[in-house]
Amino acid sequence: MPELNWQKSTFSGGPEGECLYIATAPDGTIRLRESEAPGVILATEPQALAGLLHHARRPAQGNG
Repeated sequence: MPELNWQKSTFSGGPEGECLYIATAPDGTIRLRESEAPGVILATEPQALAGLLHHARRPAQGNG
């Protein structure tokens, strides 16, 4: 596999903090990794990641 162009999330901590990195693979999938375990790489489809981010950004709904 060719070298991926990893970009640090803007929501990550400083250079020594816990960071999340994201890259797009040649096949169009999205790859995610953490600075604490750079050898562990998760792969997902862009639509699945967009759905997760959309859900995470929604305000919490109360139980009342």
